[in-house]
Amino acid sequence: MILRFLFCFLCFASGGMAQNKPATIKQSIVLKSGLQFKLTIPAKYSIAVAAEVKHRLRFLAKSPDGRLFATDMFNRGDNKLGRILIFDRFNTTTHRFDTTIEYLTKLRNPNQVAFYSGGNKHYLYVAETGTIKRFVYQPGDNAPKDTGQVIAHYPDYGLNYKYGGWHLTRSLCFNNNKLYVSIGSSCNACLETETSRAVIIEMNPDGSAQTIYASGLRNAVGMHWVSNRLWVTNMGRDLMGPDKPEDLMLPLTSGGFYGWPFYYQYKSKIFADTAFTAAMKNIHLKMPPVAPIAFKAHSAPLGLCYMINFADSVLNNSFLVALHGSTSVWRQRGNAVVQVNKNGTYSEIISGFLQGKTEKERYGRPCDVMQWNTHSFFVTDDKNGVLYYVWK
Repeated sequence: MILRFLFCFLCFASGGMAQNKPATIKQSIVLKSGLQFKLTIPAKYSIAVAAEVKHRLRFLAKSPDGRLFATDMFNRGDNKLGRILIFDRFNTTTHRFDTTIEYLTKLRNPNQVAFYSGGNKHYLYVAETGTIKRFVYQPGDNAPKDTGQVIAHYPDYGLNYKYGGWHLTRSLCFNNNKLYVSIGSSCNACLETETSRAVIIEMNPDGSAQTIYASGLRNAVGMHWVSNRLWVTNMGRDLMGPDKPEDLMLPLTSGGFYGWPFYYQYKSKIFADTAFTAAMKNIHLKMPPVAPIAFKAHSAPLGLCYMINFADSVLNNSFLVALHGSTSVWRQRGNAVVQVNKNGTYSEIISGFLQGKTEKERYGRPCDVMQWNTHSFFVTDDKNGVLYYVWK
């Protein structure tokens, strides 16, 4: 028992990666571009390319009538070429969608969509950089029947990577008739002048009664409610070295403060960021809690999914997380889909997206994970615009 505890502690302290991997197999992937490579997946599983859109495929959502919607941000730049797509007519023989429908076009960096039903109506919510807009949705729609209603505005400037401003994505989700929107920081590490940065905002479905639900979150791209607890992934600041601060996954509470830019986490401890020592003298801040899940620095955790009633007892009742990977490929961080274990460690479930130290040897960057039914799930890759279908 002592040895087992020591082993788990060392795994967590070293970045959370578990060393005991389940049996795996390698499966060949061939894309329309001619790119060929192999992905490593759990034994007894299969993986297939369900769709390709060539651009920056991001997050997934299931509509009230059971169709698969997705966002396409086009590229990493600030543009108005984004789309909302519907993947339709899934072929159970080829494990591909026969049809891809453009539901909305000419959008500014659409990162995520969500559905909400109320007042005998269904709505599709679209998160662009500067706005949250909702459209009336009717089952079977292949395009909106209205022009949409803007229900919220958010900062949309300072987005040029060259000048240190980024986080142009907005994420959203619903719980108990409330809409939650995540807005990242305008910088790597700074004192924000706007209260709607580095926060998650709670509001009514019509955009009214907006309030800050949680703050101090540099960039919480992934959000997922489990048993009325909001879990998020959150990326730590850059320029502190190769190993710290760690990227995190943690549950939030209403009114909670989670550290950025004044604190960061490393090896299960909270440290003060010395760059903001002077500023902290005039601000009374409560030290943030230690996040239960820590990923290696620069892993860039994005989408997360809690597997419910899944046929595989190993994956059931656990989180799967997409590790997008560092923009600096040589760091060899992320670029995999991982399972979060009950002891706080994590194990690779799908790997092989990165097979070297150059961008040419990176064959994908996982962005989102979504359970589809009791025996399958989807994974998006926003490098090559690929939708993967994984089943047992």
